[in-house]
Amino acid sequence: MSKAKKILFIFAVLIALFAASIIYFENDPENTNIDFSPANAKNETDKTIRFDENGKLKILHIADTHLNYDKHFDASVWVIAEACDVEKPDLVVLTGDNTHPDEDPEKTKELINALMNIFESRKILVAVTFGNHDAEKGPMTRKDIMEYYKTFSCVISADDSTDFKNCATFNIPVLASDSDKTKFNLWVFDSGDYDEDEPRHYDRVRTEQIKWYKETAAKLKEENGGETVNSVVFQHIIVPEIYDVLKKVDSKKPYALPHIYNEGEYYMFDPEQVNYGKLNEKPCPGYYNDGQFDALVENGDVLAMFTGHDHTNAFGVRNQNIDIYTSPMTRYKGLAYTTQYGYRVVEIDEKDTSEYITRVERLYDVFDFDYIKTAKDNGDKYSWRIAFELAVKGRAQEICIKLWHSVIELFTGRTVVYPDFINPEASAVGLNVE
Repeated sequence: MSKAKKILFIFAVLIALFAASIIYFENDPENTNIDFSPANAKNETDKTIRFDENGKLKILHIADTHLNYDKHFDASVWVIAEACDVEKPDLVVLTGDNTHPDEDPEKTKELINALMNIFESRKILVAVTFGNHDAEKGPMTRKDIMEYYKTFSCVISADDSTDFKNCATFNIPVLASDSDKTKFNLWVFDSGDYDEDEPRHYDRVRTEQIKWYKETAAKLKEENGGETVNSVVFQHIIVPEIYDVLKKVDSKKPYALPHIYNEGEYYMFDPEQVNYGKLNEKPCPGYYNDGQFDALVENGDVLAMFTGHDHTNAFGVRNQNIDIYTSPMTRYKGLAYTTQYGYRVVEIDEKDTSEYITRVERLYDVFDFDYIKTAKDNGDKYSWRIAFELAVKGRAQEICIKLWHSVIELFTGRTVVYPDFINPEASAVGLNVE
């Protein structure tokens, strides 16, 4: 290694140490605005989803909130609520690992109350599905928890026409702005928790769910005069086919991550593919594959899949004309992951439902210096303190990380980060690789 490269390497290490030095400096004051009350049976909400008067639909994808009674609970509730106020979505989709269950069902319900009252108080409709942690312990089953979610008037979820093991599986037709014609469709799959093996692996969308998908898609097409209804998918666990469009390498490299199941295999972005965002951790699909992705490809209605599960990932790739995304974790967890955590927005225009726009917003960008000033001017000490940490220290971390990326690209010639904002004008379906 040349002297210049050694100096550059030492500089990169110092930058990393600087970033680490600010990671654990955190400050969690008490959030006094959390509502733990159960659903109000008197509340009534029209659960019809349609394009607004401008022909637009905005979806806020919130992933992996992992609400539990830890020291970050108050700030996590605040982050989710503020994201809703900033984006003002037509629909929120929760894709699992929403709350951590407790051996005491009442404590599990209290966590759900705190989460759902964010949306109930703002009159925002919410589609709820599950991840691998929602019913991981305690006496409440997935079906019990789903029934409790449905006591809130804002919740759109599975009806009684399906009886799957992975019960939070359903679809949401999106109606035209000026009629009751279905112009778009949202598939929400419950990708389960773990399989039956020992040791356990992550689960997947099962055969019975795929059969339901095919039948329901055929019915939508028939009702639409024989034309396919364009759609997107939301679920917790990513599909195994994600590895088909990553580049396999035989050794560990920066941002080359190990395969979750195959020892000795490492994967990174393939520059020959359409890529988006950044891989921070290995994708974690199920071990077995019942053919969900093949069914989506065969049917031809799905533009994109939006998943969670892998907390610090916010990336996308294209496989057989379907864009597969992971969205970042939406919660506050000190400053350890300030530069990765955030949320995703998906926007559809009824004028052309073959395209979509999506963007990732990281917390340090949402709660910027303008936000801090406004909170301070309004005397909102809680918002000011949390936003200050996210904006100031998060931005410092991001500068360090970008320097590290520059070092990697200088040494390897590889691109490790692609654009976050996806505009359909940049490509036929969505992903911008410029």
